[in-house]
Amino acid sequence: METFDLAAGPLRSLNAALHALKGQETNRTEWEVLNPRGAHAVAAGVDAPVEIRVRGSTGYYCGGMNKQASIRIEGSAGPGVAENMMSGAVIIEGDASQYAGATGRGGLLVVKGSAASRCGISMKGIDIVVHGNIGHMSAFMAQSGRLVVLGDAGEALGDSLYEALIFVRGSVKSLGADCVEKEMRAEHFEMLEDLLRRGEAEGKARPEEFRRYGSARRLYTFSIDNASSY
Repeated sequence: METFDLAAGPLRSLNAALHALKGQETNRTEWEVLNPRGAHAVAAGVDAPVEIRVRGSTGYYCGGMNKQASIRIEGSAGPGVAENMMSGAVIIEGDASQYAGATGRGGLLVVKGSAASRCGISMKGIDIVVHGNIGHMSAFMAQSGRLVVLGDAGEALGDSLYEALIFVRGSVKSLGADCVEKEMRAEHFEMLEDLLRRGEAEGKARPEEFRRYGSARRLYTFSIDNASSY
């Protein structure tokens, strides 16, 4: 176990050490970060198959641009956690601030508390599982990937949605432009069962308790009847 105490050393040194692991064969695969105390960009830009445990809450962009690493935050996370993640996993034991998982292209983001506004904004392939609630404008312009919410969703869910899939167990305050409720089919129940298991929510909810939302495909499909409006 590699231990780095941010009360004793600078964040730049931690991230430099993690970045240096890229492309290396190493047994330094388990890392522990002490005293994050809301620091920004903790473990950002990691590109190695390592496990990182952050013992406390973080500020902006923790786990941003993550690739391969599994990062567990034992606290809450500030804005932009797992922003532009490519692969791997980021697991938050507490809550997440706004735009969690923004523009994420792959991997798994788990929020065991609630997430604030714009969760999954412009997501491009990431899977997000939120055990609690999500705020307004979540999955805005989401292009692909899956967003699973065990709690409630705020206003304008899925506004200007492309082809991402949204599953909500609780209530939805309102749907955004071009977002509609869709039928749950057998493949969606199977998909949810896998996502709940991977998202450490197995036993907390059943797939049949969720409703599915997706794009009506009216906004991004050209229609000659509406040519004068373009």
